Amino acid sequence: MKNIVLLGSTGSIGRQTLEVVRDHADELKVSALCAGSSVEAIEEQIREFKPLLAVLYNEKAAAELKERVKDTGVKVLGGMEGLIEAASMPQADVVLTAVVGMIGIRPTIAAINAGHDIALANKETLVCAGHIIMPLAKEKKVSILPVDSEHSAIFQSLNGEPKESIAKIWLTCSGGPFRGYTKEQLKEVSVEDALKHPNWNMGNKITIDSASMVNKGLEIMEASWLFGVGYKDINVLVHPQSIIHSMVEYVDGAVMAELGMPDMKLPIQYALFYPDRKFSPAKKADFYEIGKLTFEKADTETFRGLALALRAAECGGSMPTVFNAANEKAVALCLDKKISFYEIPDIIERSMDRHKVIAEPTVEQILDAEREAYE
Repeated sequence: MKNIVLLGSTGSIGRQTLEVVRDHADELKVSALCAGSSVEAIEEQIREFKPLLAVLYNEKAAAELKERVKDTGVKVLGGMEGLIEAASMPQADVVLTAVVGMIGIRPTIAAINAGHDIALANKETLVCAGHIIMPLAKEKKVSILPVDSEHSAIFQSLNGEPKESIAKIWLTCSGGPFRGYTKEQLKEVSVEDALKHPNWNMGNKITIDSASMVNKGLEIMEASWLFGVGYKDINVLVHPQSIIHSMVEYVDGAVMAELGMPDMKLPIQYALFYPDRKFSPAKKADFYEIGKLTFEKADTETFRGLALALRAAECGGSMPTVFNAANEKAVALCLDKKISFYEIPDIIERSMDRHKVIAEPTVEQILDAEREAYE
């Protein structure tokens, strides 16, 4: 039986992780459930999965949850201290980090220090603190198992190959709902348009990031840390069918790819059971039905968020934190209809222009840079 601590249990990745647990109830057990403030949703999960510990980051919500589930015997905690206690609990075998934002950095560090493997679905952990996380994981002999479909595909395509044999990484994306649009067309799109992803079912924030291609920029930075490949050797490839989830090109010209239907439960399950593969009830790829796979070059002039991500990656240090934090705030404003979708990269660029880069930021300096960008 493998014991899981799930950070972000009420979000899209968290809910799909619990579907995987249901499919493999004889092999997976949830030791802790953690979320932001969704009292009713996590209460329902507590009553089904019977964890030892439940945490809500919002302390007021945690107090309400504690009262509502007092009949279950489940320990309820709140705030960052609660997340850290869950991430480092001795009963855990793997900690799946699916929280959104830099809230995931401290619990991930705590989990690594406790010797737990990390199933990583929180991009900000490596985008902002890769220089801290990766050396620490190596020191503690902890595995970082990617959950994002693209990074899982790269991980699987690399299996058993030495790092020095990599020539480049091909990071695929669908192109989102605005593939082929011009700048003028982007000025007219609505939030509702941006939330209509053609292939994947994701939360609102990541769906907006996909539409702006900011998400792909974050993935470049994450992949660079995960696989030790320079960001200039990571190419973005628009692949509308979302069947090839990413590829690795080797020095001899061979290209390894992982293919399958777009379903987040597949990389989640692979990370939880690695190195074993288990049966999944997910729909299988029918290549007769798929017919053809097509590819296009990413348009960094129209989708300026991707170009700004490459600039942040080149600057390094604390700049990726500012890029990420400014985007978080801009996306929140867009979802609240206080700015247009087209204005998101403008806000990111202004924040980056005003920032003085710190080369090797500590966790505190990372969080300071986040606050600075928010302000």
